[in-house]
Amino acid sequence: MLLHRRRRRFALDDAGQSFIEFALLLPVVMLIVVGLMEFSVFMNARNAVEFAARDGSVLGAEGGNTPGTDCVVLDKVERDIISPARNIRIQTVNIFWSDKNGDQIGSNTNTYSRTGSLTCNYGGGATITVPYTLTTGNYLEGVRCDVLAGCGVSHPGLDTIGVRVTYQHKWMTTIAQHSGGTITFSVGSATRMEPQQ
Repeated sequence: MLLHRRRRRFALDDAGQSFIEFALLLPVVMLIVVGLMEFSVFMNARNAVEFAARDGSVLGAEGGNTPGTDCVVLDKVERDIISPARNIRIQTVNIFWSDKNGDQIGSNTNTYSRTGSLTCNYGGGATITVPYTLTTGNYLEGVRCDVLAGCGVSHPGLDTIGVRVTYQHKWMTTIAQHSGGTITFSVGSATRMEPQQ
């Protein structure tokens, strides 16, 4: 009988120990799960922004110095940002003259903030309206070189068009929101212009 009581007491002690170990490990496991979830949503949003920047630079390179090219690029960026990213979290879109490495050349950039409204005319009187405002205009469509032989001393060959999207990502969970709430990042892409002449 005494042996039976001792075995029973040890069995209850083991059950209590397992419960305490579980209680101690649960917060760590939950933090890992929340961290993985936040990281995967962040990377998915970043990939959407990167795709939008790449698509925008390709359209900018195809449009060259055609009036309305920037609006077409902005519209494409706007439509490419899909869930879990949200286009209302775009801060700015820069369309700039780029070197072969994707770095901006001088101050040659058009900076568009996602506020207000911009309407452009292009292609036979067609118009397009995008929810952006031009805040810095140092690389307007008319000065871009889309001629293989170059456009004078300042543009010795075809321009390379870069598009950089600055995006503010908002964390999903309350735990991550307490550590700052948002993170802002920029993703860019550059494409050499298509020769028109």
